[in-house]
Amino acid sequence: MNRPGPEQHLRDLALLRRVRDRMDREFAQPLDVEALARGVHMSAGHLSRQFKQAFGESPYSYLMTRRIERAMTLLRRGDLSVTDVCFAVGSSSLGTFSTRFTELVGMSPSEYARRARTSGAGELPSCVTKQVTRPIRNREAPAVEVHLA
Repeated sequence: MNRPGPEQHLRDLALLRRVRDRMDREFAQPLDVEALARGVHMSAGHLSRQFKQAFGESPYSYLMTRRIERAMTLLRRGDLSVTDVCFAVGSSSLGTFSTRFTELVGMSPSEYARRARTSGAGELPSCVTKQVTRPIRNREAPAVEVHLA
C-alpha cells in the first residue's frame, strides 16, 4: 500500500481542519459525514479514518462534543427547557442528546441545569465557567455519586 507523501499529508491535514472548523461554526446545522466529506472531496470512509487519526475521535463524536458544550452554556443560562436546548444545538433526538450529554458530562441535562441554577454558576466569568465545565470526550465522565438521605 502506498503511503501519501509529506505534501499530500499536509494537504489532507488542511482539509481536515476545514472540516473541523465547519463543525465548530455549523454545529447546530444537520451535518453528516457524507456531506462533510463531499465538501472536501473525500470519501466518507477516508474522512472518518483520517479525522480520527488526526484528532483522536470520529467526526460524529467531535460534532456531538461541540453540541454538548453549547448545550451546557444554554442550560447554565437557564431560560430554555432541555428539549429546547436539544433542538437549538442541532440534535434531532432528545433521547440521543440526553444519553450523549450524560456520557460526556456525568449527569443528565436536567440535573446539570438544576445544579447550575442552585450553584450560582453565573457569578464566574464565562471564560472560566466554560473551561471548568468542559465536557470530557470519549465516555470518560466520572461516575456521579448519588447521596440518598
